[in-house]
Amino acid sequence: MNQQPWSVPGAPVSGYVWNAQNPRGAVLISHGVGEYATRYVERYHALIPTLVNAGLTVYAYDQRGHGVSGGPRAVVDLNVLVEDHLKAREVLRGRPGDDSPLPLFALGHSMGGLVTAASASRDPRGLSGVVLSSPSLLMGEKEPAWLKTLAPLLAKVFPAAPVRDLGTGSLSRLPGEVAAYEADKLVYHGKVRALTAASMMGLSSRLWAEYPHWKLPTLVFHGTADRITDPAGSQRFIDTIASPDKTLILQEGGYHELLNDEPREEIRAALVAWLLERS
Repeated sequence: MNQQPWSVPGAPVSGYVWNAQNPRGAVLISHGVGEYATRYVERYHALIPTLVNAGLTVYAYDQRGHGVSGGPRAVVDLNVLVEDHLKAREVLRGRPGDDSPLPLFALGHSMGGLVTAASASRDPRGLSGVVLSSPSLLMGEKEPAWLKTLAPLLAKVFPAAPVRDLGTGSLSRLPGEVAAYEADKLVYHGKVRALTAASMMGLSSRLWAEYPHWKLPTLVFHGTADRITDPAGSQRFIDTIASPDKTLILQEGGYHELLNDEPREEIRAALVAWLLERS
C-alpha cells in the first residue's frame, strides 16, 4: 500500500492519499481530537489498508493543530475545521475519474464526526454517503447554563486554556490499544483546550436545526459505554434525519474507539460491507 502526499488548497494541513487499484469508490477520513490521519493505518484495526484492499481509495489529512499540520497544538475552532473539510471535498469533486465519477463517502470519528456532519449538512453535493464513528454530536447538553455562557468568553480570552481531561481509560477495553495511544508521540495528550471545547459545543448545538433536512445515506456506530462522546447524540441524530437509508449500530458495552475495542472485527466488517453496498 503506497501512501502519497495530498494537499487541500486553501487549508494549511498535511494530507495523504492511499490509492486503490481499480477503485470502486473513495473515502475521506476525518480524525478525532488530539490524534492524526495516519493513525488509521495501523490502529483502528488497520482501517485504511482494509478499505484500500476493498477497492476504496482513501484521502485524509491532519487537521489544524494536529499531527504534523501547523498551528497551536489541539487549539482549534471547529467552524474553521468545517471550512477545511468543505475545501477538501471540493477538491475531490474534481478528482481524476470524474468523467464517470466514483462515489465519495465521508467518514468522521469523534470530533471528526462532528466536522463531517456539519460539512455534509451544509453542502451534501458530491457525497454518496456518510459514516460517523462515535461522533461528538451532543456536546455540553448536560453542562450547567453558567458554563455554557462562560465557555465562549474563556475561548476568546484564553483559547489555549486546558479545560477538560478526557483520560485514556475510556478509549478501549483492550489494554494494548490504550498503551499504544499513551505511547504515541504524535498524539496530543493534554486536556481539551478552551477554544476547541467551546466551538465544539456551539457547533453541535446549532446543527440540530439542520438535521431534519439530511437525506444522505448514513451509517452511525457508537458504544453504549462511551464516556467521551454521548451515544444519545447518535440515537437522536438517526431519529432526526430524513434519510430513507440510515443505520445505527449501538454496540452494547462498547468504548469510544470501537475499531480499537473488543468488537472491532464486527464493526469493521459492517462498515466495509455498508460502503461496498453503496459503491
